[in-house]
Amino acid sequence: MNISTSWGKVAKWYDELLNKNSYQKDLILPNLIRLLKIKKGEKLLDLGCGQGFFSREFAKLGGSVTGIDISSELIEIAKKYKGESVEYHVAQANELTFLTNETIDKITIILALQNIENVNNVIAECCRVLKPDGSIFIVLNHPAFRIPKKSSWGFDIDRKIQYRRIDSYLGETKEQIAMHPGIKPWEKTISFHRPLQFYFKVLNKYGFCVSRLEEWNSLKISESGPRKDAEDTARREIPLFLFFECSKNKTQ
Repeated sequence: MNISTSWGKVAKWYDELLNKNSYQKDLILPNLIRLLKIKKGEKLLDLGCGQGFFSREFAKLGGSVTGIDISSELIEIAKKYKGESVEYHVAQANELTFLTNETIDKITIILALQNIENVNNVIAECCRVLKPDGSIFIVLNHPAFRIPKKSSWGFDIDRKIQYRRIDSYLGETKEQIAMHPGIKPWEKTISFHRPLQFYFKVLNKYGFCVSRLEEWNSLKISESGPRKDAEDTARREIPLFLFFECSKNKTQ
């Protein structure tokens, strides 16, 4: 399969980003390791694995990992990393035809579901390939506070408060997002916004129960300045990411 995607155009840049200080490396990965509790030999599917950053880390912990991504450019980068054995496939997340029914213990979808259009079929495929006691571990840009082109930071000078402005929430939207504005602003990817109820309804439709939910905030601290306290408070109080673990209903 060779499908042209917006992520293929920024594959090299994305690889370099993840291997530097990044939210993926410093915030998301430690939390996922804590929550996944990977056991040696467990079969993990990293859906939308990109250049394999998380796949490789899960394999180091003893997981038998399969990584899939629609971008052949990202998978090509992933296969160049040596040391850990991960099986990679170029595939669409809603067509996992190379996997048989009920063979996967855990599925991770990390900052990927928000870039996928056909979420219903993705969750249906997850249900098909997961074992009866399997779970999906999903990480999203927080849909209540990070809405593409519909949310932003503001500052109340009188109250000395930094706040998050939300211009819309319940409506589902599709936007083109510049990956690294100021350098190559013409390189963009597609991002979808959906409210929380969308995800819960789809998960329920395919027999999943949200058994754990966490909200993760930024670990960054502002440099000294007149707005430092307000900025640091806003980071602590307004989360960047939403995590939920979705357990498969054994009766489905």
